[in-house]
Amino acid sequence: MSNILNILPELQGPEMVYVESLIKDLSDEQARQFAAAYRTRRKDPQTILLLTLLGFLGFAGIQRFLLGHIGMGVLYLFTGGICLIGTIVDLVNHKNLAFEHNQRHALELTRVVRGEAPSY
Repeated sequence: MSNILNILPELQGPEMVYVESLIKDLSDEQARQFAAAYRTRRKDPQTILLLTLLGFLGFAGIQRFLLGHIGMGVLYLFTGGICLIGTIVDLVNHKNLAFEHNQRHALELTRVVRGEAPSY
């Protein structure tokens, strides 16, 4: 398996450690397939941060829609980010929101690349 920094140089911190632990047993070809698919599904924490900041301009919940939390996105949209409290919480936790989203997709993609049945 090639070095994680060679195939996914944009990863940092806990996300890099997590992805490295998932793909350590993959062949070079499987690791490249994983990296190509992961890049398309991965959400950057800075993008989540910027979308969360839009909540202060009246567009609350866009970050939740991007992360696939449709119910929370609708709730934030109609309640002004739950009176801005939820928006502030998301502002503080934007890295965790992105990391949790990326973890789910990395695990799913690892199973697909290995040829295992995805769990739903």
